Amino acid sequence: MSDTHSTSSHGHGPFIAAIDQGTTSSRCIVFDKDGRIVSVDQKEHEQIFPKPGWVEHDAAEIWSNVQQVVDNAVQKAGITAADVKAIGITNQRETTLLWDKNTGEPVHNAIVWQDTRTDALCRELGRNVGQDRFRRETGLPLASYFAGPKIRWLLDNVEGLRERAERGEILFGTMDSWVIWNLTGGVDGGHHVTDVTNASRTLLMNLHSLEWDEKILASLDIPAAVLPEIRSSAEVYGTTASGALAGVPVASALGDQQAALFGQTCFDQGEAKSTYGTGTFMLMNTGHEPVNSYNGLLTTVGYRIGDQQPVYALEGSIAVTGSLVQWMRDQMGLINSAAEIETLASTVEDNGGAYFVPAFSGLFAPYWRSDARGVIAGLTRYVTKAHIARAVLEATAWQTREITDAMTKDSGVDLTALKVDGGMTSNNLLMQTISDFLDAPVVRPMVAETTCLGAAYAAGLAVGFWSSTDELRANWRRAAEWTPRMDAATRDREYKNWLKAVERTMGWIDDES
Repeated sequence: MSDTHSTSSHGHGPFIAAIDQGTTSSRCIVFDKDGRIVSVDQKEHEQIFPKPGWVEHDAAEIWSNVQQVVDNAVQKAGITAADVKAIGITNQRETTLLWDKNTGEPVHNAIVWQDTRTDALCRELGRNVGQDRFRRETGLPLASYFAGPKIRWLLDNVEGLRERAERGEILFGTMDSWVIWNLTGGVDGGHHVTDVTNASRTLLMNLHSLEWDEKILASLDIPAAVLPEIRSSAEVYGTTASGALAGVPVASALGDQQAALFGQTCFDQGEAKSTYGTGTFMLMNTGHEPVNSYNGLLTTVGYRIGDQQPVYALEGSIAVTGSLVQWMRDQMGLINSAAEIETLASTVEDNGGAYFVPAFSGLFAPYWRSDARGVIAGLTRYVTKAHIARAVLEATAWQTREITDAMTKDSGVDLTALKVDGGMTSNNLLMQTISDFLDAPVVRPMVAETTCLGAAYAAGLAVGFWSSTDELRANWRRAAEWTPRMDAATRDREYKNWLKAVERTMGWIDDES
């Protein structure tokens, strides 16, 4: 990051800053006109686990960290607010906060997206209809993952909160809203807004009108007074009130996975990105119409630029990808570092007949089976730990294939290429395997920080720093590409075996209460 380009550009601007308020940390990255990183600062925050299955964050700590990383990133870049044309925001999605609009104090810790305390509430809300009760309007299943049920839980469980909310004293926001409200002045005129991508993760927004759905609000018993105004993903929401970037327009907001879609310049129908982290999130641009999923995917807003038509996406999530490699290292002791999995797997030609389905917390897309648990199938005396290592990498590739198949079925659009990002993309064998299993090219960009880049791109578009999505496409640079090398007969045989192994995982847990 201290290459000659970045030092010589100090003070020469103009620049765009992006704030990424993530699940484990907050960071700020300053980008130049070429989309290159000028400086970065990052700070972790505490993970709070009050009970099994409960996960919380202290929103005051997060806001304090955001201010610090912004000031530090600006200082490291050796620039001033005058050099920065806009700030973009990207954030951990679905994490839910209620705060007092007169004091700016959170009324409770934020409830994090992973938190499962609303499971029973969701089952109760789905009583007669089940998971699909609000799917037609929202594109989402009724699940503890989303923000709406979390709001309801807080209103029901924090003393006196419902009355305060009905009197209009309480504001709700996902983390984008909390950061923007504070950035633009907080109790002194802060703007209470969210963007369409974050609003589409609440279970409260109608995907077609892009407005809060009054019927759903009534069903969930949530007063409309707490909700932010829904705006596009790329427009000026307000101006920064204080700190190193005082006076700079706040000009974009995108949930992290949508920001990665934008940062990967997936602007055409059929373009998709997959972010390989602890788990994996894959999004495919489906154009200007929301596509209903009959194959276990979510329908979500991809992005909306200014007053242009919204762009929708299908989303598939895999629970266990990078965390399977960590499990091999920490629980099994088969490798000493994550990077070693590639070395070990490369010592054999194939999986030796072994298949590993890591349904550690059930199966996610496209099955959604919470009764499933992990299996290693096809074991014989021939199988070595190197074959198991290979099966571990193949598990991520096959799960990617299952999601792309579901996307093609739902949308009728074939995947043209898969753009990839996240920590696991440094594993070249995995990238080649994904290309082989998908029978499509896999492309990795120069700038690995696609989430921050997407927020920067959207903010830059909003203020005319970049002129169009065409200019952004030209700006995006590929670092590596893998093309399929596997013959169709082998691919089909292996896929059939994988699907057989997936079947073996189901029904392991007896009738979950």
